[in-house]
Amino acid sequence: MIGLIVDLLYLFLLVLIAYSILSWVTVSGRLAYDSPVFKIQRVLAAICEPVLRPVRRIMPPVRVGGVGLDLSVLVVFLVIDVVISVFLR
Repeated sequence: MIGLIVDLLYLFLLVLIAYSILSWVTVSGRLAYDSPVFKIQRVLAAICEPVLRPVRRIMPPVRVGGVGLDLSVLVVFLVIDVVISVFLR
């Protein structure tokens, strides 16, 4: 049972990484809105955003120059990594 939970957490981490990378690609503005990349990004957002949204409420984006740097992905990644390490003990 613990092995299944750890596997699902690892899968979520992979989805989170893919979501982060695709968010950079879609923000660049070089893709058409009906591109398959946008469709994939919307599916990944439906999976990741329910976890990221509460973290963003607690910790809003950090202003770096004129850009807001969203650290919620990093926080969720680290929390899941700690949870996995506790399960694997």
